[in-house]
Amino acid sequence: MDFPNSLKKLIQILKKLPGVGTKTAERFAFHMIEWEDNELFLLSDHLKELPLKVERCDSCGCIKNPEACQLCDIDKRDASIMCIVSSPKDIFSIEQTSTFRGMYHVLNNLLSPFEKKSIDHCEVAKIKKRITTNKTQEILIALDSTIEGDATSLFLKQELEPICSKISRLAFGVPLNSSLEYIDEGTLARALINRQSF
Repeated sequence: MDFPNSLKKLIQILKKLPGVGTKTAERFAFHMIEWEDNELFLLSDHLKELPLKVERCDSCGCIKNPEACQLCDIDKRDASIMCIVSSPKDIFSIEQTSTFRGMYHVLNNLLSPFEKKSIDHCEVAKIKKRITTNKTQEILIALDSTIEGDATSLFLKQELEPICSKISRLAFGVPLNSSLEYIDEGTLARALINRQSF
């Protein structure tokens, strides 16, 4: 017996979430069927608002309110250092440590030869322009310790070293093959403080 079409569509959408396979998506969908109508309408309203009220900053690439990006405010941030991450979520993880007060830049994607993903030259040019404009003296590369993250880090080091002599990475308190969003604040804070030259 097949699921009703509406339920099948919901399951397919839920499977797009990271770590959610078919069985988990089915469990979520059947759980949501039990919700009160007002809870489902509330979820629907919030999802409709996301593209209207949550935007990506044209400069740093992080998510922001429609008004302005707080992370690009030179009066409130230390422009002498820029942290390069692979996801806006990583910025929120780093900010929770209250250790880093510099600028950020979110990459659109990481180098992945197997998936034929490369770093856009326009994005590298944008990073270089921000370094020059802000007179940035240090680049902190805070990418996940994976094959893609390491390859991207090496690529960025080669590209940015001619205009910024101090390039560092997170210290080895961050385990190999780990994602920043799953690392506790204390470990991440120590990795930021004890960052190493790269």
